[in-house]
Amino acid sequence: MPITLERDQGLRAQTNEQLGLECPYCGVYAHMTAQSVPDVDLVMKNRPKHVGLVYQCDACNAPIFLRFAVKQYSDDKVELYQNFIELERPKERFPFSYLPKQTEILFREALACYSGNNFNAFASMCRRAAASAYNAMGDGGKLRAFDEVMVAQDIAEIDDNNFEPVKKVLFESGDDSIPSLNRAQAGVLLEVLKDMFYQCFVRRGKLSRAIKVRRFFVQESNGSSSAA
Repeated sequence: MPITLERDQGLRAQTNEQLGLECPYCGVYAHMTAQSVPDVDLVMKNRPKHVGLVYQCDACNAPIFLRFAVKQYSDDKVELYQNFIELERPKERFPFSYLPKQTEILFREALACYSGNNFNAFASMCRRAAASAYNAMGDGGKLRAFDEVMVAQDIAEIDDNNFEPVKKVLFESGDDSIPSLNRAQAGVLLEVLKDMFYQCFVRRGKLSRAIKVRRFFVQESNGSSSAA
């Protein structure tokens, strides 16, 4: 979806494809309509490396701020790269109540770093959250978590080169071993860690609660039958 800012016609996309995003305000994946475009003459005069555009969520009408890198300048237009940075990202959701309290605190901070595009801080907080989880699981917890992570790699068919940063963040030690992450690598780390927490805590918690509920109703039923 090549995007240009033209002197006479303003913002133009060279295809009819509409921009769609998950809105950080209403949480709905919706089309985004351009709402505010910078003055093209001013942009061409100052020649910044990045340009900010404001879109409107078609679901809730909230303003969404996106930053585009400038690809090139010409006499009458500015061409932008199609990739952009969301200055306000939707909050990541997770059933935190099943996590150990300290792990929950650290993982919430990790997600805040991710939403703020602070991917290296995100990696550091992921390591702390993971270490807290291993301690909570007790002996063999780290090994069990490693097994779950390797299963996730197999299910998602992630090659070893792209998966190596995830393993370094989650299972190595020392600040020097935390790799610098780009957006794509941070996204993989996020999903793998969410899956690891789900398998190690959420799945167990939900299953235990469901079994307790079943037992309670069986006992209630038996009690009612005996009373009769």
